[in-house]
Amino acid sequence: MKRKWLGRGAILVALVLLIVGVTAGAAFAANDPKPVFKAPSVAPGDVAVSLNLLWIILGAVLVIFMQAGFALVETGFTRSKNAAHTFSMNFMIFGLALAGFFLVGYAFMFGGYSFQNLFGLDKPIGDSLVGSGNWVFLWKGGFALTHLGGLGKNAALGAPTAAFFLYMYAFMDTTATIPTGSLAERWKWKSFMLWAVFCGAIYFPLFGAWTWGGGWLAKLGDSLHLGFGYVDFAGSGVVHAMGGVAGLAGILVLGARRGKYGPDGKPRTIAAHNIPMAMLGTFILLFGWFGFNAASTLAATDVRFAMVATNTAVAAGFGAVGGMLWAYRRMGKPDPGMMANGMLAGLVAITAPCAFVQPWAAAVIGFIAGILVVTAILFQEKRGIDDPVGATSVHGVCGIWGVLSVGLFASGDYGAGWNLTTSGPAAKASGVTGLFYSWDLGIRQLGAQVIGALVIIFVMGGIAYTFFKICDALLKGGIRTAPEVEDMGLDRPEMGVLGYSDFTTSELVLAGEEPDEDKVLAHTTPADPTIGR
Repeated sequence: MKRKWLGRGAILVALVLLIVGVTAGAAFAANDPKPVFKAPSVAPGDVAVSLNLLWIILGAVLVIFMQAGFALVETGFTRSKNAAHTFSMNFMIFGLALAGFFLVGYAFMFGGYSFQNLFGLDKPIGDSLVGSGNWVFLWKGGFALTHLGGLGKNAALGAPTAAFFLYMYAFMDTTATIPTGSLAERWKWKSFMLWAVFCGAIYFPLFGAWTWGGGWLAKLGDSLHLGFGYVDFAGSGVVHAMGGVAGLAGILVLGARRGKYGPDGKPRTIAAHNIPMAMLGTFILLFGWFGFNAASTLAATDVRFAMVATNTAVAAGFGAVGGMLWAYRRMGKPDPGMMANGMLAGLVAITAPCAFVQPWAAAVIGFIAGILVVTAILFQEKRGIDDPVGATSVHGVCGIWGVLSVGLFASGDYGAGWNLTTSGPAAKASGVTGLFYSWDLGIRQLGAQVIGALVIIFVMGGIAYTFFKICDALLKGGIRTAPEVEDMGLDRPEMGVLGYSDFTTSELVLAGEEPDEDKVLAHTTPADPTIGR
């Protein structure tokens, strides 16, 4: 009875508040007939700027949603005893990497750069920190997004800078999360946190400043007359290959998972615990990738985004087909995991050339990427490189392939003046042109792409390797979990919870839990951590 009266009382209170609110609103309207909010007047020329800002924000939201796809892919491809740890890394990369990028990373990458006549960021908020002219290495200005709006000469930069920061943060987040798959099931949480901040603050912004920030790689067209300089439309190299080589560097420091290789050195299969989860994550990544690529026009007024979106879908489809067929040939089965990695490989490879190639080339690039990823996964596994999700192959190998494909397949009908190139043969070209369309322009452009690829592999890969080695030396016990922790799974020891509550008796004991005898199943799984879950 008491609960009934409490419920009636709550309903009565709600009705009273509703009546008061409606009455007050009517009285306010009667006393002041002016609208509560008045939209600011927008000049006709500003409509395009506002539309482009909206385009960038929508693209950023799509790319951020890709984090859910990465989390599902990596968790599905690993064992259930590590599910909470793997998923949590993909979750927390959002905050930890954001902190580094917000405080210093964005300023290093874009503090002295601007994008005229697109979305309002027409003036830089800073200047060069290291270098000048065609050899800028780092920028400064706008640390922690300060000096962007409100008062003074930078008042108009607030909205466009905020939008572009969000979009670039979403890209950086992708780079940062790639090693969480490569190093899954044996990576200490403390080391992961250091990597996330380092990637957002230094690793990604450094190469980003050299390329998208108008730095020395972007200016190879002016300084060395190598095409339009290093060209990477949406990040096959800047984002994906950077994450792939970082993951490889981490593997070289961490080593393979326990039980992955037998006494004879031959690799053993450590089965994924949820293939449908991984494939669902792949579809989510496909969906978000349209924000990744199409929105990289930075302008909805640039209708090339339609070609970009189509090329993205074509390469993804042909990548899945190539991965399936090559897995069928090499393994005797179509292998769902290789289908998923084939699609992702096609997406990674088309990300750099998507605006510069025709659809037929997108199909070729995607199909070759599907073959490359299967070949690379099997090649690395046989040589002691244990990547639970194949991230170094998907993002590293196919990212480099995407970078090089610009210098091969770019058709020359888009990208005039790219990287603000003003000298050399490219200055008079109608667009970025690859080797298959022009020998002179193509060989120069391919040269710039090769230089960019080599810098990613050796310079940025070396920086990542040095970072992991330093962390391994400074952190107590190194950056790898103890053998007993790896055997029981990282969920309980590292995170304090189990990812799944339906473990069988042997699994609960292995994880350090007291099993509920009323829920014990009739069967048990082997205690060998390399088998089953």
